[in-house]
Amino acid sequence: MKRADDYEVRRQHIKNLSDEELKAKFWELAETIVNPMLELGKKNTTPAIERSILLRMGFSSMEVKPIVEGVMSKGLMGKGAGNVVWRLSNKLGVSVREAGVGLAEGKYWDEVDGLF
Repeated sequence: MKRADDYEVRRQHIKNLSDEELKAKFWELAETIVNPMLELGKKNTTPAIERSILLRMGFSSMEVKPIVEGVMSKGLMGKGAGNVVWRLSNKLGVSVREAGVGLAEGKYWDEVDGLF
């Protein structure tokens, strides 16, 4: 079975573009496709994603669970659990590790309210 080749028809709108114009068109189309995904990533997260981020920040799975649950109960999932820990460490003047472990142990949650 021979494929009906419609390449010449489909390329009519870009046929007369220079290499630079084609490159610009490519990036314009790529942004059109990628921008909605980036917006979703910025505005939406899940507990699994937040746990993964905290694990990559060096916390153990036992420490991560209460941090994420606390962030959820405070309504700060949109801010990101890692961001909460980082901002708290800056506010308290302690390491990220100390701030996160403190949160996992139930400390500092009153301080979190004033971060955002």
